[in-house]
Amino acid sequence: MSLHDAVAKFVESGDCICFGGFTTNRKPYAVMGEILRQGQTDFTVWAGPAGGDWDMMIGEGRVKAYINCYTANSGYTNVSRRFRAAIEAGKLTYEDYSQDVLMLQLHAASLGLPFLPVRLMQGSGLVEFWGISKETRLTLDKVDNLKFAYVENPFNPGETVVAVPVPKLDTAVIHVQKASPDGTCIIEGDEFHDVDIAVAAKKVIVTCEELVSDEWIRRDPAANSVFGECVSAVVHAPFGAWPSQCYNYYDCDDAAMKEYDKASKYQDKEDAEKQIAREAEKAAKKGLPYNAPVNPETFKDYLDKWVYSVKDNDELLDKIGGARLAKLKVIPGLGYAKR
Repeated sequence: MSLHDAVAKFVESGDCICFGGFTTNRKPYAVMGEILRQGQTDFTVWAGPAGGDWDMMIGEGRVKAYINCYTANSGYTNVSRRFRAAIEAGKLTYEDYSQDVLMLQLHAASLGLPFLPVRLMQGSGLVEFWGISKETRLTLDKVDNLKFAYVENPFNPGETVVAVPVPKLDTAVIHVQKASPDGTCIIEGDEFHDVDIAVAAKKVIVTCEELVSDEWIRRDPAANSVFGECVSAVVHAPFGAWPSQCYNYYDCDDAAMKEYDKASKYQDKEDAEKQIAREAEKAAKKGLPYNAPVNPETFKDYLDKWVYSVKDNDELLDKIGGARLAKLKVIPGLGYAKR
């Protein structure tokens, strides 16, 4: 399918949704951009280890509830800025699990389990301090009524473990290296949680670097990661993970990641003016010089430039430019691009 048609048909406002990839690795930015352009919203999100993909969705107000272990463009932004700003302003309904537990929850979803018992998180702040309040949970139809519960191990009476809910995903979105028209996918390198969410979700959109024939992909069944019966739509989207990296194909776009890090500090021009005024005031109180940035790029500017100014991913690639994209291609034998 085309990117537009896949998102229009299989991503609905109010979905419980999960994106594949890992912070700056194989994130499905092409689909994320199309969702922003089309306007779907009110998502209940199981984010996994998220990055700029969900940071942009949060900054644009598309997230109703956010269940996550961390959100960061690793190596560029330690905590994604729009995510952090939304929490600090009390504007994001947020639940925090440890990464190991959240990844196990997504795996449990692929197994169809009703809940998951774990020893992890016990004795930590993740159980001592509640996430989404019990009262708020009652207003969220796609969030479970408890973050966790202590239960007794029936096979070892007296031992207490933590029972956590299992995601009930409507939609999963993953980006892969190769896919065939029948939906079979090859994921090269670390699979992260992508296979689990593809198996677990009711609707699955796959974007791929290369579209290969059904016959070609059957040559080596052991190389295949996702079987076609899981997949609702296959979209050929070269550089569909840009500006993140895609193993064996291209590296992170260092310039784009740094640009987003700086731009996402400010939501818009008004926010930039307020923050700069506060920083100038703090510096003045300490008797320190302050060089105020002049007309800094903002989060809104970045999205206008790289998301809303194009009609689809093909136009985006033309805007980025072939020479710039070519420099991101990995060098065979090294696994990364020449800097």
